[in-house]
Amino acid sequence: MFYFLLITLLIFGSLIYFYLTWNFDYWQKRSVNGPKPYPLLGSYPHLLLRRQHFGDDLHDIYKCYKMTDNYVGTFLLRTPTLLVIDPQIVHEIFVTAFRHFDDNDVGKLIDTAKDPLISKNPFILTGDEWQLQRSLITPAMTSSRLKQSYHDMSDICQQMATFIGQKGFQEINGKELALRFTAESLSSCVLGIKANSFTDHPLPISENVNKFASENVAFTIFTLLTGLMPIILRIYKMKFFPKDCERFFINLMGRAYKLRKAETNAATNILEYLMKIQELQKLKDVDLYSHTMTFLIDGLDTTATVISHCLLMLALEPKCQDILFQEVCRSADNNGEITFAKLNEMPYLEACIHESLRIYPPGLWSTKCCTRPYQFRNKDGSILCLEKGDSLIIPIYALHHDNEYYDEPHKFKPERFLNENGGCDVKHYRDHGVFLGFGDGPRTCLGMRFALVQCKAAISSLVKTFHIKLNAKTRKEFKLDPKNFLALHAGGVWLDFERRA
Repeated sequence: MFYFLLITLLIFGSLIYFYLTWNFDYWQKRSVNGPKPYPLLGSYPHLLLRRQHFGDDLHDIYKCYKMTDNYVGTFLLRTPTLLVIDPQIVHEIFVTAFRHFDDNDVGKLIDTAKDPLISKNPFILTGDEWQLQRSLITPAMTSSRLKQSYHDMSDICQQMATFIGQKGFQEINGKELALRFTAESLSSCVLGIKANSFTDHPLPISENVNKFASENVAFTIFTLLTGLMPIILRIYKMKFFPKDCERFFINLMGRAYKLRKAETNAATNILEYLMKIQELQKLKDVDLYSHTMTFLIDGLDTTATVISHCLLMLALEPKCQDILFQEVCRSADNNGEITFAKLNEMPYLEACIHESLRIYPPGLWSTKCCTRPYQFRNKDGSILCLEKGDSLIIPIYALHHDNEYYDEPHKFKPERFLNENGGCDVKHYRDHGVFLGFGDGPRTCLGMRFALVQCKAAISSLVKTFHIKLNAKTRKEFKLDPKNFLALHAGGVWLDFERRA
């Protein structure tokens, strides 16, 4: 009996091992180099145990093969994924050869019929549908609407300064502070309601976003299972939004739209535009909610990440903070206010934001899907013929931290984005495939302009009002927190604020 059990276990174990490794010669057959994959873990040994951030795993492979290959073959668990290293090829994927890579690979995981609140989100849509839905909501970001949004944000900045004082100025969680700001600004500018984010009883917008964005354990497990058994996606796709989270946002948006309809002299804002689109396109309420969720998803956590990390960098580099303070003071009028026009004429502020995006891009990598056959040439002259359905991954964090493209990449140097100081503007880096803070090409971040207004408003206001200092709890070296999906400074961003005289 013992030997029978032993033999059964050996056979069972051998079958599992064979299943986990049988396709590990995939890239070898296609003459593509790459790291040796591990059973269950694939090419990324820290993916499951999270001892190191996935962005750092990508960076390690990038550094290992950068001098010899333009791309390498990796395995995301068991799924073959081409890791693109050469920035020229990266630019092709995003821009010049976009029609061969116009789908984001994440779209394979989402069933829009099960998730009505993201059914119209261009980021996850594929085929021609993403372009149609993007074209409907892109006009919401006109200069006049952004100007109106900035007017609302100015009041929210005052609430944020008061909140800092109420918290005692010391040991302020920078990410939480930024999340309160983005939640309030999105509620005001998109929904036209107050979220009371700087009170003890805010609308739980951030908490509900976290439920599906960073705390969605069930969907994370499902994603890992599909990495081990891709065939699952042919027969089943899991619901992304938790039910309670979905109900919260449907009720919130339903309430906001009812209030808007009852107003007779409503402001020309994003909400007003979305309601016009509903009327013109004869959209169902749930489709309208989905378009609204696109703004809430894209503009909450990611923008808060940029704001908090920029504050961290300015606290680490007081000289940079002083230069920015001087620019803010020059831009302010006699009442100490910064107009919308002046906000967009502050090059050093914009350089600080881009440099923060470079060091800690919220999207540390990007996944793309080959939608039409295409060819890449490797450094040795060999040709790789990509087929429809092939998955690719672009290591944004690694490109942003390559000293071939950025001198002292681990140092906060906003001047690298200023032409007048011997640097290059952001377009130069983007056109060379080495700056992807907002992506690039036709699928550039839909809310980029709105996010930049949020960042500029919050950062300029805080620098004008406070000396921003590093709290003792904050680690000085730049390191990604392996427990977080998005970029987050390891140990958190803890700041002290000292009101300026």
